Amino acid sequence: MIARLTGLLAESAADHAVIDVAGVGYLVWMSARALGVIGPVGGQVTVFTELQVREDAMTLYGFASGAERDWFRLLTSVQGVGGRVALAILSVLDPVELVRAVAAGDKAMVARANGVGPKLAIRIVTELKDKTGGIVLGPGVTAPQPKGSAAGDALSALANLGFRPVEASAAVTAAEEELGPGATLDALVRLALKKAAR
Repeated sequence: MIARLTGLLAESAADHAVIDVAGVGYLVWMSARALGVIGPVGGQVTVFTELQVREDAMTLYGFASGAERDWFRLLTSVQGVGGRVALAILSVLDPVELVRAVAAGDKAMVARANGVGPKLAIRIVTELKDKTGGIVLGPGVTAPQPKGSAAGDALSALANLGFRPVEASAAVTAAEEELGPGATLDALVRLALKKAAR
């Protein structure tokens, strides 16, 4: 399994890059968004990768961040979403926007990507709603937590009180960071409410 590549960016195209690592050129398929941020041709780059092995091919996909790779894995777990479609989605939506789209059930946002019709967009937001727990997107921002966990139950409690999914997620994440992983539901909800009210 190739998890990361660090080397010189030898070539960059609309949908892929070639990264030279110690004289070996790796063809890496990437989203337009990731290609736009990894740096100029000839420069030193580091990309997170996911290797997909099929009967007829081995394909290496590259990402500008671990969160983007996590979302690629989630997207490709949905029936009908292959690597290219997942990259098309990641080209138009960054991880934070994907969290918002899935949390809000916003199929129109997902359908902006090439190759994603209305039915597939509905399947993506429906199937991923319960699968997006634990994806760290940056300071204070995480994906919705799975149901059954204290954080997931705290998120549900805040949502029932009328907080928007993004506000609830940010407040619960901040509370969990302050209290630690063993925090009780009661303590999490109390602190999250204080943080959401600020």
